[in-house]
Amino acid sequence: MMMWIAGIGAVLCLGYYGVILCYSGISTSFAWFWLAAGIFLGALAAGALYGKHNPKKVPLWMLVSAVTFLLASLVIFCAVEIFIFLGVAGANTPNLDYVIVLGAKVEEGGISNSLQMRLDRTVEYSRRNPDTVFILSGGRGKDESASEASVMYEYLKSKGVPETQMIKEERSESTVENIAYSKVLIDKIESEKDSQIGSALHKAPGPYMEVEDKPIQIGVLTSSFHVFRAVQIGKKCGIQEIYGIGSRSDAVLFVHLCVRECAAILKDKLMGNM
Repeated sequence: MMMWIAGIGAVLCLGYYGVILCYSGISTSFAWFWLAAGIFLGALAAGALYGKHNPKKVPLWMLVSAVTFLLASLVIFCAVEIFIFLGVAGANTPNLDYVIVLGAKVEEGGISNSLQMRLDRTVEYSRRNPDTVFILSGGRGKDESASEASVMYEYLKSKGVPETQMIKEERSESTVENIAYSKVLIDKIESEKDSQIGSALHKAPGPYMEVEDKPIQIGVLTSSFHVFRAVQIGKKCGIQEIYGIGSRSDAVLFVHLCVRECAAILKDKLMGNM
């Protein structure tokens, strides 16, 4: 049984690796995982076949270790994926004060598939929520012709999103920096607003009633598979009222993106980012 499961898994992983290469090229982030998984499962299948014909030559501890590793990895993966899909399920909150739109790679020929889907979702949200301010977050990578934020700004402007509804954040180079730098920007805007209101009240004649401050509601708009991690990072950065807004994801790469996101979540958790 183990031989067949590992063998079929190896064929599927190597086949999907080929699909990724044909669809988006060797530069696709984390694509090596499918090649490595295919080789590992293939070796496991070969070992199981060898052990079947030479039972005394394959130590029991080796088989038990391989099976334990696979089962533990599967359990961890399934648990993380449940959180990812739960994050997508609750991602549809209207009338937010700010929405942080996370950038994605800017390609030579224009914006990437992933970024366009995020921006199209931003356009849709903007039309339904005209009072929301969008923080377009993304710096310029070494192989990018312009900052992600500036490219996003121009695209959204061409789609009719008012310039007054958009603010660029062009320093960030990771999801953690996207959220952290955007929060600094929002805090600065809110501080300036408070100063203006305080100054106006100070000059106004007569008594006035103080109203309790309403918590600022902030959304983070990104690809559906990325919503859970972005929200958790936002909470870690001190954003009390944070909500996820998910855009569509590439159908061909969706499985790959979910696996890559699982690894990113585990890494950020270990590093204390969420």
